[in-house]
Amino acid sequence: MIQWAKDVWEGFWTVLVGMKITWRHMFTQKVTLNYPEEKWQLPPKSRMRLFMAYEDCIGCGQCARACPVQCIYIKADKRDPKATPIFAANGQPIKLDVTVFDIDMSLCCYCNLCTYPCPTNCIYMTPEYEFATTDLTNHLYHFAKTGAKFLTVNPKAAAKPAAGAAPAAPATPKPAPPTPAPPTSGTPPAPAAPSGSAPPAPAGA
Repeated sequence: MIQWAKDVWEGFWTVLVGMKITWRHMFTQKVTLNYPEEKWQLPPKSRMRLFMAYEDCIGCGQCARACPVQCIYIKADKRDPKATPIFAANGQPIKLDVTVFDIDMSLCCYCNLCTYPCPTNCIYMTPEYEFATTDLTNHLYHFAKTGAKFLTVNPKAAAKPAAGAAPAAPATPKPAPPTPAPPTSGTPPAPAAPSGSAPPAPAGA
C-alpha cells in the first residue's frame, strides 16, 4: 500500500514538473504573431532578395567578381560608337550593352558583398523575404531579358517628402488698374501734372 501511494505521488509530481513551463506561461502576456496577417518590422538594412536596376548597369562585372558563390552571370558587348549616348542615374556613361545579367538566388548566401563595389549602386539587397517556391528555376532571375519579370519591379520605396514642408501659397494676382470715370461735360479733362512739378498757372496770369 505504501509503495502504491509512492508510485501515485511520483506520477503526479512528474506531471507537475513537466507542466511547470506551461503553467508559468498561462499567466503571462501572449506574444503569438498571427502570420501572415501580422508581420515583424524588419531592420532597415535587412539582407533578403537581391534586386538589380538594369537601366543603371554599366556592365563592369565587379559584382560578379565579388560574389563568393558565383551566383551572378554577366555578359556585355561594346556599344556602337555611333549610337546615342546613354547614362546611368548618377551620370556615368554606359559604354557596354549588357545582354545577360542573371542572379541565381538559390545559390546566394546573402552576404551583400556584391553591392559594395557597384559604381552606380544598381544592385542591392531588399527586405523582401517572402519568395519561397517549390521550383528552383523560379529563383533564377533574368534582369537583362526582354520582358523580364523583375525588370521593372523595384522594391525600393520612393523617398517621402519632408514632414515640415508646407505647400507653396498660390500667387496673389495683381489688382487691375482703376478705370477712369467718363467726363461729365464736353470739355476734355486736363492731364494730371507729374509728381514733384509745380501746378499750372491760372489763365490770364
